[in-house]
Amino acid sequence: MNAHLIFLAVLITLLTLLSGLADAQGFIHAASAWVNGKIIWREALIALLGFGAGAVCYILAINFLKQAGVVSAEIQTLLWFSVAIVGVAVISGKFLHWQLFDQFVGIIVLCGVAWLLFRTGG
Repeated sequence: MNAHLIFLAVLITLLTLLSGLADAQGFIHAASAWVNGKIIWREALIALLGFGAGAVCYILAINFLKQAGVVSAEIQTLLWFSVAIVGVAVISGKFLHWQLFDQFVGIIVLCGVAWLLFRTGG
């Protein structure tokens, strides 16, 4: 593997992680933005900041994914989705409180996403 591909892989990984984790923060705070039918502006604004930062990182990641030959929107989205869903589970702290079977199912779902990435050839 040449230096350019390694550089692309690092950028893709970093930007995808930042995008997914920022969006995960957005999802977590959006879930707390409404209490008894009233908006909690602080939570809503934090959610919007998370989604905004996530979108910027995602758009940047797409550039490098395309340079690396990953042009499929489905594959690009699966990468982001995997990071975002794991981010929500881990950042919320609730994953460790799930039943062992539910944790197992969550891991199987992520393995299924990895399988699709492998089989479709992104």
